[in-house]
Amino acid sequence: MLKGFNILLVLLLFVGAGIISSSSPSAERVVSEAEQHWVDSVFTSLTPDQRLGQLFMVTAYSNKDAAHVRQIERLVSQYNVGGLMFLQGGPKRQVNLTNKYQSKAKVPLFIAMDAEWGLSMRLDSSMYFAKQMTLGAINEDKYVYLMGREIALKLKRMGVHVSFSPVLDVNSNPRNPVIGNRSFGESIEKVSSRGIAYIKGLQDHGILAVAKHFPGHGDTDKDSHKTLPVIRSDMRRLQSVDLYPFKKSFDAGVMGVMVAHIHLPVLDTTENIAATLSHNLVTGLLKQKMNYKGLVFTDALNMRSVTKFHKPGEVDALALIAGNDILLYSEDVPVAMAKIKEAVTQGKISQEEVDYRIRKVLHAKYWAGLNNYQPVETKNLTEDLSRPVSKIIQQQLYEHSVTVVTNKDSFLPFRTLDTINFASVAFGGRTDNTFTRTLQKYAPVTAYEAPIRPTDDSAYAQLYRKLQAHNVVVISLQRINNTPVNNFGIPEATRNFIRKLQANPKQKVVVVAMGNPYSLQYFEHSNWLVCGYENNEVSQLVVPQILFGALPAQGTLPVSPSTILSVGRGFATNSLNRLRFTLPEAVGLDSKVLTQIDNIAREAIAYAATPGCQVLVAKDGAVVFEKAYGHYTYDKTLPVTTNTIYDIASITKVSATLQAIMYLKDRGKLNLDAKLVQHLPELKGTNKQNIVMRDLLAHQAGLQPGLPFYQRTIDPKVKQKYYAETQSLDFPHEVVPGMYAAKDIEETMWKWLVASPLLTKPKNSSYEFKYSDLTFYILRRVAEKLLNQNLSDFMDQNFYGPMGLTTLGYTPLTRFTKEQIAPTENDTYFRKSLIWGTVHDQGAAMLGGIAGHAGLFSNAFDLAALMQMNLQGGSYGGYKYFNADVVSEFAQRPFKGNRRGLGWDMAAPDGVGATSNLASLSTYGHTGFTGTCAWVDPETNLVYIFLSNRVNPDAVNNKLTSYNIRTRIHDVVYKAIIPKT
Repeated sequence: MLKGFNILLVLLLFVGAGIISSSSPSAERVVSEAEQHWVDSVFTSLTPDQRLGQLFMVTAYSNKDAAHVRQIERLVSQYNVGGLMFLQGGPKRQVNLTNKYQSKAKVPLFIAMDAEWGLSMRLDSSMYFAKQMTLGAINEDKYVYLMGREIALKLKRMGVHVSFSPVLDVNSNPRNPVIGNRSFGESIEKVSSRGIAYIKGLQDHGILAVAKHFPGHGDTDKDSHKTLPVIRSDMRRLQSVDLYPFKKSFDAGVMGVMVAHIHLPVLDTTENIAATLSHNLVTGLLKQKMNYKGLVFTDALNMRSVTKFHKPGEVDALALIAGNDILLYSEDVPVAMAKIKEAVTQGKISQEEVDYRIRKVLHAKYWAGLNNYQPVETKNLTEDLSRPVSKIIQQQLYEHSVTVVTNKDSFLPFRTLDTINFASVAFGGRTDNTFTRTLQKYAPVTAYEAPIRPTDDSAYAQLYRKLQAHNVVVISLQRINNTPVNNFGIPEATRNFIRKLQANPKQKVVVVAMGNPYSLQYFEHSNWLVCGYENNEVSQLVVPQILFGALPAQGTLPVSPSTILSVGRGFATNSLNRLRFTLPEAVGLDSKVLTQIDNIAREAIAYAATPGCQVLVAKDGAVVFEKAYGHYTYDKTLPVTTNTIYDIASITKVSATLQAIMYLKDRGKLNLDAKLVQHLPELKGTNKQNIVMRDLLAHQAGLQPGLPFYQRTIDPKVKQKYYAETQSLDFPHEVVPGMYAAKDIEETMWKWLVASPLLTKPKNSSYEFKYSDLTFYILRRVAEKLLNQNLSDFMDQNFYGPMGLTTLGYTPLTRFTKEQIAPTENDTYFRKSLIWGTVHDQGAAMLGGIAGHAGLFSNAFDLAALMQMNLQGGSYGGYKYFNADVVSEFAQRPFKGNRRGLGWDMAAPDGVGATSNLASLSTYGHTGFTGTCAWVDPETNLVYIFLSNRVNPDAVNNKLTSYNIRTRIHDVVYKAIIPKT
């Protein structure tokens, strides 16, 4: 009879918890004989005191001393406490202690954690996901489920069984000091749906979820850690608002609920009684009226809201009498056990009721797998806790939550970058942070920092004057806190300064709140207002991408900061298909494999193939690998960064001249089957007049590989004719500082080129492929004639400027300091100096640094953006630079036996080329003499950039090629592609 009664109790437990069936929570679940046998056998094996110990969950730390460890061991071995709630510490230390404490336990311990936003809520060196307010802004529940799954898997790996999450409080009071951004928001439907998604994410993966803080802690302006908050809601409001998400979670099968330390006179008029200690609330409302049969946890019994009125031990007994099942954070277990036994003797609670709750705990332990307890494996713990998919989900949470709150005239995302003079002001943050650095990836942005609390007005006055030079100012508030009484950490002086900026009609001010959305109330009249919800590395990476259209904005406000800015507000923006940033696994690459790039790059530096380099990999429009290695020179004085600018040498051919040629072809101004003389009439009567444009682009026009122009000019007898030591109208072209070429040098070089002989042509055949720099001397001439504009100016105005490619361009010393540029060769034969900031190629240098075949400088990111534009068929940043069919036409091999496309180098069908042999045959790009390459693979949507200054200090250094550094790194990129299953 007793056994049948126990089975009935268990049925009620799981029916009430909604675990029976995902489609019908009320359907009956048959408890297996194995489960019932385990519960019965454990129960009967324990003494009455040992059974009673199962109702206690005490706090444990992994960052305290040996005395604390001994105390917990004593509670486990002597009092048979049922569980531990771990607080501060570290993952490895906690796992070791978990194993230690479990070894002392007669019944395997329930291990619990507060992990609302991940292990980092309690542990150092741990993963952080997002606060629930951030999740409330997300447009889809699935991301919350995925977060719940990831947290569950980490908890399981740590040997944890219970998570005190999610928070189901409806944060209806903006001045709530204890819930705030821990709530999903003020919408009962969103709180419910997000909460259920979180619960399922946990419980589907073996972690018992505990919804909190019943019956709702959202409408209070007091902190229950410090005092007893009073909520004066009537029953109608309680049922329609606060209880609603809990009821929904009960229907969905949440296995645990935590009762709050709040006072509700509508349910219990007893003076100073917390809900946790109220029989009316825990038993009457939760267990009877709402028919909840799952595990009921108290909130921590050390909080002032209960200890202010009751002593340790005494409060535990009152909580059990009220109806709670598990007594959390008991401060005096021996006294509490004595008080409970006393209560049983006095008839305040029956022994049958106590035993019923003990059995509930044991059934929950069986569900958690503690019937087959195994110690936690410590090997590979760190690796397992930091699996890449977790970081992908972490970033997705912010990508989907960031909210464009106000967007006058749809100014966001930024489009016409060449017409904007950007400034970024970080209030309470440094200029050298992820937010600012990410902004600067997309456009020239002048960075300023400002104190959140200036000591006097002069700091703001000086900043105001500086900002007048900019027509767009991005304000990022990076020290927002969650304290309503302190204006969320934004003082009046800061607010007034921002309002003053916004009053300037010639200036657009974008305010970005990197924190609590309630702070938006101070900026409700802003024309451009964005909420990032939190201030961390991930949010600082995501928000700038949304501002520039690398990512769309999708979030909506989870709360109402003001009457103007109400819940649900948010303006969706579209992606402009600028390069974004994500993790390798998000686009199907293996991050562990990509780390092999580190070894190859370091090998190159160690064996003096190059003093330093940059490597960038992008896939599916996302940068997934961007690193800098080594130094500018072998003396290691300046380290290479991702902002270091390199001479990209012959990549100029495809990044400047070819882009202009494709532009002209796209607009019908250039005929690929025309002879050169049609575009350059001055070639009439020369050996180059009949060269066909298509042959020229494919390097099979019979041109010499190159002409050593400089050698004709350095003889002491003629040198003064070509060069001067000071710049003037007659010698305007800077070769290097202190050496200037004559104004007619370009025409002189052109005459020498035109007069040069062609190669010997095979009989009855066309010219064979022969790579020639002269091709792009000629193509530049063609482009500038048809454009009626200097190539450098044309590219700046039509490509680099509009695309926001800050570093990509000619003559970098006109825009950057030497220290931002990697030096190249120590030229002992022509320029007699270290080449630093001026072009390495001699012919390009004679032309003042602007040539068709060389002269461009760039960092890896800007070059990748240009390559990505080509990969995207000529579109980037919401603008079409040319049509897709032009790109595809030029990136094809028009001639049999010639691997080259039109202007582009391409993967070699015979495998003897500059790309990885794993690259598809449609791969196109180019290499550069200084030790650079840029490759685009349209079949795998890959962009690979390698930049170096292997010619420093000596251009004869060929180790980069002989060690196959660039191609081996390219190999790694392809080996990192995860096969599709």
